[in-house]
Amino acid sequence: MPRPVLLIVGGSRGIGASTARMAGERGYDVAVSYKSNAKAAAEVVAAVKASGGKAIAIQGDGAVEQDIERVFDEAAKALGPITHFVHSAGIGGKNSKLDAASAATIREVIDVNLYGGLLCARAAVRRMSTAHGGAGGSIVMLGSIASVTGGAGEYVFYAAAKGGIDALTVGLAREVAKEGIRFNTIRPGPTRTDIHEPGRLERITPLLPMGRPGEPPEIAEAILFLLSDAASYISGAVLNVSGAR
Repeated sequence: MPRPVLLIVGGSRGIGASTARMAGERGYDVAVSYKSNAKAAAEVVAAVKASGGKAIAIQGDGAVEQDIERVFDEAAKALGPITHFVHSAGIGGKNSKLDAASAATIREVIDVNLYGGLLCARAAVRRMSTAHGGAGGSIVMLGSIASVTGGAGEYVFYAAAKGGIDALTVGLAREVAKEGIRFNTIRPGPTRTDIHEPGRLERITPLLPMGRPGEPPEIAEAILFLLSDAASYISGAVLNVSGAR
């Protein structure tokens, strides 16, 4: 039986990298895309191969349509038809109140988190949907608990972008429910990755209900669950993995 093929856009670092490594251990072949950190992506590929899977790293900007389409095509060419997809590309932007944020910061955050997410979801559906000749599959997006808390004083523009992902989840899951695709989103709470500005995680940790941030493998476990057949009747769900935040 062929191994499932997982593409992770933004899979070289943080939650995406942890998901890739865990997926390799659980029988997936894995493609990861990265924007600039080729070394980190190569390390993820090596880890998947060490677990017995096939793996490939593909450079591409997750906010550029041509790059996204090329990443999907190269992943399928190298590993076979994509059966599972995770969108993990994300940036928080320079933290500030909205009235102090530059238009460039707002645009970049929206482009990477929401515009890129929409284009990636579209690309995945076009290849996986039975209506397009695909075999179906499972898609998981990375949202953020910021879409619930609002990100006041730090990045309401990021929270707004992730709120768009929440809405996408409900709508697109309904569009593709009869086309063999399940579509869900994970909303992590503050997690120990480099998406945070220096010092932010340490500053907010005492305010967190559990008194600690999440760790990437804890988020990856939830992603792998939603990707798996164990979640066969879960679609259109937005799951908080946020330590009660």
